[in-house]
Parts: sequence; C-alpha cells; structure tokens
Amino acid sequence: MKLDKKTSEEIKILQEGGHILALIRDQLAQMATLGVTGLELDAQAQKMIKEAGGKPSFLGYHGFPNALCVSINETVVHGIPNKQAFQEGDLVGLDIGMEYKGLYTDTATTVAIGKVSEKIQKLLEVTKNSLALGIDQAQVGNDIAQIGQAIEKYVRPFGFGIVKDLAGHGVGRAVHEEPFVPNYNPGQKIAKIPSGLVIAIEPMLILGGSDEVLTGSDNWAVNAADGTQTAHFEHTIAITEDGPLILTI
Repeated sequence: MKLDKKTSEEIKILQEGGHILALIRDQLAQMATLGVTGLELDAQAQKMIKEAGGKPSFLGYHGFPNALCVSINETVVHGIPNKQAFQEGDLVGLDIGMEYKGLYTDTATTVAIGKVSEKIQKLLEVTKNSLALGIDQAQVGNDIAQIGQAIEKYVRPFGFGIVKDLAGHGVGRAVHEEPFVPNYNPGQKIAKIPSGLVIAIEPMLILGGSDEVLTGSDNWAVNAADGTQTAHFEHTIAITEDGPLILTI
C-alpha cells in the first residue's frame, strides 16, 4: 500500500480549503430546516463553492449528479438530493467535498429536523464523539487500525450498528486515496501512520444496531438494512509530528 504524504505547503492549502468547506457545511446545516429540500441545499452548495473559488468534487464523480450528498433517515450516505421536503423528526446527513487550488477536502454532518427522541439525540452524540476518538488515534507511528478500534470500542456499548461496508479514506490529491480507514476493529494491522498523511475519518452509525447496509434502487443511496435512522460525521485530518490537525473546521 502506497501512502501519499503531503508537503507542509500542501497541508496549508488543504487547511485553507478545509476551513472554507467547513463554513459552507455549517451554513448548509443551518439551512436544513422543516420544509426545505435537498435540491435547495444542493443549489446553495454549488453557489457557495463557486463563490469561494473552489469546485464541487462530488459533482460528476463516477456520474454522481450533485455537489452535495443529502442522506435522509435510513440512508447512511450517497443520497441524491431531491424535492422531498424535510419533515419533523428527520435526520439529514450532509456530505460535501471541494477541490480548492488543486487539492481536495471532504466533510459531513448530520442534522436533526425539529424535535427528535432522546435515543436519536444519543445516536448523534455518540457518532460525533466517536469521530473525535478516532481523530485522537491519528498519530504518527500508530496503525490505521487503531482509529477503527477506538471507534468500535466506544460505540458498541450503546448498541448502535457500525457500517463496515464503507469507511474513511485518504484524501488530498484526489477525492479518494489509500488507505481504507475502517470505523471498526479490523482484527489486523493496516499500515503505520506517517507524518504528512491526510485522511478523512467518517463514522457511520445505525440506530437499530445492525451493521448491514443495502444499496438503493438508484444505485447510489446506501441504506440501513434494518430501516432505522442513521448518523454520519466526517472531518479531513492531516497527521503531523505535533498530532492530528483537523482541516475541516
């Protein structure tokens, strides 16, 4: 496995682009309210990325038709934005990537529409916390597997499912690069983490406790097999000698 290390100059550009993308992500999250549609958010995402001097990295990627993935309730990721208005109690995952000055960052958040149950609030909290714990393990000399180990060890006692068919990944010069960054304990070492590696860490949890997912009829949406609601949070991280640097804040 060849791990593509980024120079300090490249990491500075990625940090600049990641900061812009984080602002866009957070604005989209604030716009995601009752009655709004995924297509409306996608139009805003395209407009904001263009105004920031970037390019939407998901638009046209393997034929994906939009800049923003909008994944509602049981759809974990890769939801195609549509005219369906968000309803009270929906969980809406927003996943967005941007090319900026030739380099790529990637980030995601999940938004609750209106009031949700305590169990849903716990799902969001645990997914977010598991991301932070995964990031803590992104240290020079650790193994990539330790990221997944930390996430699974924390999540399992809550009874939520962990999506295993999808994972985090390297990012920077392309939308997806090596390595595969699992959100679970893979049971074996993957690769030692070098300084200069840039990865996206993105735990995806399922409320009902199953780890299983199915691809939808549109060949894009990845849905929880048990039909329960899901949550997804993601940051792009640069690993430095001083520890992990979150680029998408």
